[in-house]
Amino acid sequence: MNSVSALMALTLALAVIAALSMYALKLRKEVKRREAFRLDEDLRAQHNSLENLDYVTSALVQGQVDITEGSWRCKVLLEIVDANLAEHPDFQAFSEVYNRTQHLRTHSARANLTPRERMSEDKQRLEVERDMKPAVLAAAEAVIKWRAQGGPELYKGENKK
Repeated sequence: MNSVSALMALTLALAVIAALSMYALKLRKEVKRREAFRLDEDLRAQHNSLENLDYVTSALVQGQVDITEGSWRCKVLLEIVDANLAEHPDFQAFSEVYNRTQHLRTHSARANLTPRERMSEDKQRLEVERDMKPAVLAAAEAVIKWRAQGGPELYKGENKK
């Protein structure tokens, strides 16, 4: 191989390396942009969930929403804020109601039930609501207090255990 060929091969190799380096930088910027977007979306989801949690717990305490529906909504919203938050002892009543009523049909599946089946499910739901009402209302009050004291940051250390 003569020196001209070696120089051309070196120039070509450097050009390929430069092009690949620029492409890698472009990809890195895109990853950072997407990560920032994802973090912003997560923060927005948390903020919206906390705001909705305020409405639902207030409605629960004021008797404007059924115990079952309010518990389900609170459980989901707490899990959006932090996956372990619904299992915190102060808020466990929401999960308890969910676990005891998740087999009951809702929406169109409920509409497809016979009147006898619907009545049976209503009786089960009302029994759970009667049993759990004090605990759910206490959990709703605990959420309201938690939000007033600082919201998501309050139980962070306990959730990491």
